[in-house]
Amino acid sequence: MPKLSVGDPAPDFTLAGTEGSFTLSEHRGERVVLLFYPGDETSVCTKQMCSYRDRSAEVAALGATLVGISTKDAASKEAFKANHGLTVPLLADADGKVAAAYGLMAKRLRMTKRATVIVDEQGRIAHWHNNFLSLSYDSVDDIKQALQQVPAAA
Repeated sequence: MPKLSVGDPAPDFTLAGTEGSFTLSEHRGERVVLLFYPGDETSVCTKQMCSYRDRSAEVAALGATLVGISTKDAASKEAFKANHGLTVPLLADADGKVAAAYGLMAKRLRMTKRATVIVDEQGRIAHWHNNFLSLSYDSVDDIKQALQQVPAAA
């Protein structure tokens, strides 16, 4: 399991998602918030993603691209989005390789650990917050505060 830290290059990836294919490196020049979460249609994960939907105007004003990532497949992501009218794109890491690259794969449970990772405009990890018990998640306010701590691109 890799041990990544703030300042390290963010591992690049391409995943299928509810808004089409997403490649991290194609988003250089913007800040990207990777919202790793355990699963679709689970209690805390549903509350988390619905909280972003309910505050979508504030999410849009963050000046960052948010994406949710879990090990459920693309069909699960599409159903989760449709069932709750979710607005944050959801990415399918069905084989767990992206979660593993970030050190966020709970192998015994075959699911993603909950964490928020902010990737800066240069593709480096600028913020990392774990919620490994998965009983809580980073709110829009938490993400806004974290983004305010990330130095602006030169």
